[in-house]
Amino acid sequence: EVQLVESGGGLVQPGGSLRLSCAASGFTFSSSAMSWVRQAPGQGLEWVASIYRPISTTYYADSVKGRFTISTDNAKNTLYLQMNSLKSEDTAVYYCAKGAPGAYDYWGQGTQVTVSS
Repeated sequence: EVQLVESGGGLVQPGGSLRLSCAASGFTFSSSAMSWVRQAPGQGLEWVASIYRPISTTYYADSVKGRFTISTDNAKNTLYLQMNSLKSEDTAVYYCAKGAPGAYDYWGQGTQVTVSS
């Protein structure tokens, strides 16, 4: 059974940092493309970042480029999203997803990130 479990969300002040984690199980994590997707209040889903295997090529939405970093630890079957210089507009529920944009086949339950002073 495929499982994706996010953690690491919370309340942070503008300019602060958070690191989200997504623990994966039930599939070959080291060879799977993985993505982060977010949904702000009252908005639709927005792709944030993806990482492609096996060489871990990364791609980012323009809105987060230079501030967010997607990475993996294959030994721990874990996907990360390091978020720096957070802005109020980054407030959203963040989901990890197995697959590339347009081809997600599994989703986590989401973790709330709130950026507010």
